[in-house]
Amino acid sequence: MQGKHVAITGATAGIGRAAAVELARRGAELTLLCRNPEKVTPLQQEIVAAGGVSPSIILMDMADLGSVRNAAQEFLASGRPLDVLLNNAGVINTSRKETVDGFEETLAVNHFAPFVLTGMLLPALDALPDARIVNVASHAHAFVRSMGFEDIQSEQRYRTFEAYGRSKLANILFTRSLARRLEGRWVTVNCLHPGAVATSLGQNNGFAGKALTTLLKPFFRTPERGAETSIYLCCSEEVAGTSGAYFVDCKARKPKPWALDDEAAARLWDYTEETTRFEYPL
Repeated sequence: MQGKHVAITGATAGIGRAAAVELARRGAELTLLCRNPEKVTPLQQEIVAAGGVSPSIILMDMADLGSVRNAAQEFLASGRPLDVLLNNAGVINTSRKETVDGFEETLAVNHFAPFVLTGMLLPALDALPDARIVNVASHAHAFVRSMGFEDIQSEQRYRTFEAYGRSKLANILFTRSLARRLEGRWVTVNCLHPGAVATSLGQNNGFAGKALTTLLKPFFRTPERGAETSIYLCCSEEVAGTSGAYFVDCKARKPKPWALDDEAAARLWDYTEETTRFEYPL
């Protein structure tokens, strides 16, 4: 990864942080797209201590599509090409919340934001051979059996694992759709399940969320272990020509059948473009 430029969302905690430190240690130059500036300085120090170059920082709130657009424009204005985009950030909520745009937050942060960010950064990725997009999905897509388009934003009923599972299913369907649209280009896109990881995911839900994470922590992987497949997809020559696949423990695996539904993937793509008012440049 020496000299390669990697952009990462959600890098200030958990597997994103572990991936950032390891990629920097391997020689990558990082741009971190972060919401909380207070968490950036300790991460910069950790990266330098690991032997990496101090990363560039762009502030971005995934729950605000205006912020996502501004961050992407700031990145493009730098004129720097991009070797790898690691869409790592995610959220899980115990009750329904809406973003400033009026969208259900889990779907907005986990799917709408990376959809728009990736589309806007395609020119920077397209500028280099063998550029990669890596989407952190999850086996949580097994929590649902469809995108539930009739209530995709949980306005009629909100259930935590259903909403989260739907957003992770969206990650896989998005990956497959984007891979088809990128055929004939140098850019590849793949997604992954990191495993059950002890991270800060879910701790935005107050005492109950923190208590649950603490109780389950002994059964979880470490963030470093959870980041292994993300790092593999960012770095390995073994997947240089692979696109549209789902990986678990650094191996391509078949997701659930509903994550292979091309009709649902096409419908989700159209819905997302219409909802976010962002049309892909493909």
